[in-house]
Amino acid sequence: MGILAEFGLLARRLAERIAVPRIRELFLPPWPPGVPAVEHEFLVMLLEGGAAGLSYVLLPPQSADDYRALDVRAHAGARPEPYVEAMGRGDPVADLLGLAAVNAICQHVMRSGKVRLDHATDSLGLLAIEDGDRVGMVGLFPPLLRLADPGRFELVIVEKDASLIEKHPGLKITLDVTALRRCNKVVCTSATVLNETIDEVLANCGAAKHVSVVGPTAGFLPDPLFARGVHVVGGRYVVDAEKLLARVKSGDRWGDATERTCFEKTTYVSPLVEP
Repeated sequence: MGILAEFGLLARRLAERIAVPRIRELFLPPWPPGVPAVEHEFLVMLLEGGAAGLSYVLLPPQSADDYRALDVRAHAGARPEPYVEAMGRGDPVADLLGLAAVNAICQHVMRSGKVRLDHATDSLGLLAIEDGDRVGMVGLFPPLLRLADPGRFELVIVEKDASLIEKHPGLKITLDVTALRRCNKVVCTSATVLNETIDEVLANCGAAKHVSVVGPTAGFLPDPLFARGVHVVGGRYVVDAEKLLARVKSGDRWGDATERTCFEKTTYVSPLVEP
């Protein structure tokens, strides 16, 4: 089963145990004519009751018409569960909406107090980088570049966009995912879940003693990733959905509308586990 299908199953199982409210509002960042793709933008699915699911908008150009055809008014009042059922079937727009629904459901469960949340631990700090390490970074994610210290360790960035090699000549960027085989620590952006490249990435992390998945799209619970051998999942918890929605719409920093979350495989207790 693919990673999106597994997250869909997780969300449905959670919804069977904890009543999930309907969608109150769906925000879609615009995809204006002449722009080939939406990047660095986030979709927000706000549920009644205050939970909200974020999803990084990363779509191929051929999905432009389907994305622009979405009518946010048609989604208000809908249940989020059908969105997660449509994931993993080859429709990028359905995957985008589905992952936002997964995050919204998981955030609702987090708000219910059924999961212990760690807002203090820095998930990147758990990499515990030491001199001589070879760290793999999957996806050029600017906030993670503060890891770079060529005097202490080697940083290898695995990307799909070849143009980034010329744009960032000072960074070691490769299109070859097998470069991760020589890394003893790996950090992946959570977009690898949305584009379903995470399994290929993990298949090349056999030598890594630590693998983290981090990013704002990781508003979900970590069960499917921990089952695949990931050690840490670092994401965002929505503290104030109204404030977050206003800031996403205006392009402002999220600030205190969210808090970081850190789940560690060694200490995580799934809400699906019977007490």
